[in-house]
Amino acid sequence: MSYARQMLDTYPRPPAVDAGLLAAAIEAASDCAQACTADTDADLGEQNLAEMVTCIRLCLNCADICTATARVLSRPAEFDPSATRLLLGACAAICQSCGNECERHAHMPHCRICAEACRRCDRACRDLLDAWG
Repeated sequence: MSYARQMLDTYPRPPAVDAGLLAAAIEAASDCAQACTADTDADLGEQNLAEMVTCIRLCLNCADICTATARVLSRPAEFDPSATRLLLGACAAICQSCGNECERHAHMPHCRICAEACRRCDRACRDLLDAWG
C-alpha cells in the first residue's frame, strides 16, 4: 500500500471522494512531476537542444502543475471542490500536452518514460474527476 493511501486511511473522516482514486492521483502526479524534472535535465544534455525547447518548457510546466496538484490532493480534509476540480482539469490538460510532445521524441528513452508518466497522471486525474461528478 502506498504512503498516500496509508495517510488517507488515517484521517478521522473519510475523504469526500474515493480514497483509492485519490491516492492513485496523488501518486501519479508525484511520479509525473519527478519524471518531467528528470526528462528536462536529460533533454538539456541532448545534442540538438533547439529541437527539445518545446519539450523542456512543457515538462517544466507539467512538473509544476503536477507538484501543486499532488500537494493540494494530499490535504483532503477541507477541499475547495471548485478549485480542486479546476486544478485536476489543468493537471490532466498539461499532462496530455506534455505527453504528446514527449511521445514525439519517444526514440529517446527518457522522453518515452516521461510520456508514460504523463499518460498515467492524465488518466488518474480524469478518473478522479469522473468519480467526483
